[in-house]
Amino acid sequence: MATTAPARRLPAPPPADPGPRAPRATLRQRLARWDVRLSPYLYVAPFFLVFAVAGLFPIVYTAYVSVHDWHLIGGQGEFVGLQNFVDVLQQPRFRTALRNTFSIFLLSSVPQVAMAIALAAVLDANLRAKTFWRMGVLLPYVVAPVAVSLIFSKMFADQSGLINALLAGVGVEPIRWHSDVLASHVAIASMVNFRWTGYNTLIALAAMQAVPRELYEAAVIDGAGRLRQFFSITVPMLRPTIIFIVITSTIGGLQIFDEPRMFDQMGLGGADRQWMTLTMYLYELGWGAQKSFGRASAVAWLLFLIIVLIGLVNFALTRRIASSGGKGGQR
Repeated sequence: MATTAPARRLPAPPPADPGPRAPRATLRQRLARWDVRLSPYLYVAPFFLVFAVAGLFPIVYTAYVSVHDWHLIGGQGEFVGLQNFVDVLQQPRFRTALRNTFSIFLLSSVPQVAMAIALAAVLDANLRAKTFWRMGVLLPYVVAPVAVSLIFSKMFADQSGLINALLAGVGVEPIRWHSDVLASHVAIASMVNFRWTGYNTLIALAAMQAVPRELYEAAVIDGAGRLRQFFSITVPMLRPTIIFIVITSTIGGLQIFDEPRMFDQMGLGGADRQWMTLTMYLYELGWGAQKSFGRASAVAWLLFLIIVLIGLVNFALTRRIASSGGKGGQR
C-alpha cells in the first residue's frame, strides 16, 4: 500500500521592510499645502459673494414677489400663482413694449457692431496720434446717458430739431420723430449707437491687435489688398470677440431704459406708447397707476426668460459657426 508523505510547510516570508518613515509635515508645510489648494477659491469667492447678494438674491426674491398680489403701498398680499403672468401677457401694452424693445434692439445692435469693427480697423492702421484717436472714440461712453438723451431729444425735436433743419436744407420733409413708430425707434437707436459704439470699438481693437502680423505680410506677398485682408483675415480671427460683443449688446439692448425714458418730457414712451420698452412697462406697472409689484415682477421674469432664450440661440449659433469654421480649416 502506497503512502504519501505530508507536505512540508514552507517558512513564512519575512515581513517587508517598511523603510524609513516619512518625516511628519511641519505646520509651515501644511499651511503651504492649504494655500495651494484654497487660494484659487478664495480669489474668486468675492465675486460669487457679491453676485449672490446683488444678482442671485434679487432674481429669487423677484420670483417670490411675482406669484403674490403685491402692492407698492399695501405690501404683500395673498398667493396668486401664475395669475400675474397671465394678466401681463393678456395686456396689449405688453405686446407693444415687446415689439418696441426688439425693434430698437435690432436698429441699435446690428449697425453698432458693424461700425465698431470698421472703426477698430481704422484705428489699427498706422495713424498719427493713435492714443488720441483711441481715447476719442471712448468719450461718448463716459457721458451720462441722461445727458445724451436730453441732447438727442432736442436734436430730434419735431418742430425745432437740428436733424429736421438739416433735412429741410436738402429738400426733405420734416420727420415726426416723436409720433411715428419707426422714426422714434431710429432716433433712440442713434443714442444707443452714439454711446456704445466706442466701447465696443476698443474691445474689437484689442482683439485685432492680437492677430499675428505674419498673416498680413503673407497676404501682401500674395497680392491681397486691404479689403481682402480685412474680410479674409481680420473678420475670421475676430469671431470670438464679435460673438462676445453681440451677446453683451443683446443683454444691454433688451434692458434699455434711460434713452427711451428721457426721449420726451413725459417719460411714458409716447402718447400711444410707440417707443415704450419692456423695462419702461415694468416701471409703469410697479410705480405707475397700478402700483402692482407682482405684475412688475412677472414682467421682470418674462424679460429674464427672453434674454436667456436669446442667449441660448446665440450659443447654438456660436457652436454652429465654430464647427463650420473648423471643418473649413480641415479641408
